[in-house]
Amino acid sequence: MLSALFRKPETPAPTTIHESAAPPDPAAWTDSYKKELLDLVAAHGAVLVNGLDLRGTTDVEAVVRRVTDRPVRETEGFAPREAHGEGLYSSAVWPANQPMCMHHELSYARRCPGLLLFACLEPPTGGGATALADAAAVLDALPATLVERFEEEGWLLERSYNGEIGATLSQAFGTEDRGAVDAYCRAHDIETSWQPDGTLRTRQRRSAVVRHPVSGLRCWFNQIAFLSEWTMAPEVREFLIEEYGPRGLPFTTRYGEGDPVPPEVVERINKTYDDVTIRRPWQAGEVMIVDNLRTAHSREAYTGPREVLVAMADPFAPPLPDQPPRRAAA
Repeated sequence: MLSALFRKPETPAPTTIHESAAPPDPAAWTDSYKKELLDLVAAHGAVLVNGLDLRGTTDVEAVVRRVTDRPVRETEGFAPREAHGEGLYSSAVWPANQPMCMHHELSYARRCPGLLLFACLEPPTGGGATALADAAAVLDALPATLVERFEEEGWLLERSYNGEIGATLSQAFGTEDRGAVDAYCRAHDIETSWQPDGTLRTRQRRSAVVRHPVSGLRCWFNQIAFLSEWTMAPEVREFLIEEYGPRGLPFTTRYGEGDPVPPEVVERINKTYDDVTIRRPWQAGEVMIVDNLRTAHSREAYTGPREVLVAMADPFAPPLPDQPPRRAAA
């Protein structure tokens, strides 16, 4: 049975498939309904399946392999994860009492996942929803002047790998070898600056608006607000600046030509996301499949334990500013 999860005025909502019979074999059921599931994702941006008898990572991996055979290995992650298989990971390590704002997974990378699959093995006792926001609706709702500047310039992500806050070099690049990191960055349009103390700072310019390669929809596709210093809790930002200096933050964002993004712009972007956000508490065994270009996601603050795995698949190469989009090689 198909029905809408939540629907805000003029905002597309994902659909949910309810299982009324006994829980099916997850892999076999997914194999039978793969086309229907992917059609729903294409139409709505996300689909939620509940009633599957998911009991561990093996079940989740079996479901993932039925949905897609093009896994994406995470590189340049901003927070540590535990790998559970090719393209299958734990949720990013992030304080439970701090929300993760709306974003598109790895939208700053040259090769990002086009498809995400979230699977809940243990829901939290409170909060912790993986909320969704339609990227085309966000683009339409943002002020035209704001969109025009970011569309013309793109956006800059600045990162500092200090080994203490955020992902380490090994976690982000799979190595601590300076030569290997430099080679990766050259190949992925990332500027590097090694500091006298041996730490690394990087800058990468990316497009803020991307046209969906299948539907043609123009989508607000970036992490300008989420990775901004102004989205941090004020006391966290103050501590980091005092400890590492204003150019040594683990991450922050700028306009594409290098100007700072002021806090009121970040606030406006986050407010626009809030206006079109849909959310539903997790239940054990649920799976949510998300079009990573069409749909942004967040993780809300929570209490109690929470185990939600994420699979990344179907690689896509977002265009650099002024370049046409193209499919990434598998």
